Amino acid sequence: MGKELSEMSVEELWELFPISLVSYKDTWEIDYHEMSVFLENVLSVCPVERISHIGSTAIAGIWAKDIIDILVEISQNSDMEKTAAVIEANGWIRMSAEKSRISFNRGYTKDGFAAKVFHLHLRYAGDHDELYFRDYLKEHPPVAGEYEALKLRLWKQFERNRDAYTEAKTAFIRKWTREAKKVYAKRYE
Repeated sequence: MGKELSEMSVEELWELFPISLVSYKDTWEIDYHEMSVFLENVLSVCPVERISHIGSTAIAGIWAKDIIDILVEISQNSDMEKTAAVIEANGWIRMSAEKSRISFNRGYTKDGFAAKVFHLHLRYAGDHDELYFRDYLKEHPPVAGEYEALKLRLWKQFERNRDAYTEAKTAFIRKWTREAKKVYAKRYE
């Protein structure tokens, strides 16, 4: 028997779960929809304002990690920990927590990735820059292509260092998120 995930170091986790990009899959939208219906049902007792498909799997045609990212926004005056407890009680593992952000995963096993893998980002309503970035890439294919090319360049360099991979994409994401907020103004407010 190998170690439980909670017993592994970050380096061991990165070794077990390397960054791996795959070409776009039509099934990502289906997988998101199925999980969003599940979440709507289990979170029906919670103050959920919006559930959204974010991340590269939400952008048709580009390569991405085979992991569906989901943003769950709850009302500003609600208790995030209560919603987090419901999420955890329904098969999600808490990855990290800050004052107003909690991240979960599903589909990570001590033997590697399951057939379907998800990340859930729990936030208060309005903490959703990812929606602007997603929309901009969807509506500006050349920029989506630049993002894909950047990710493909970084993939092997940071295959076993998720933090460095994410950091190397940050300037690009911030640049186009700022532009998206100008273009879309208050689309999500």
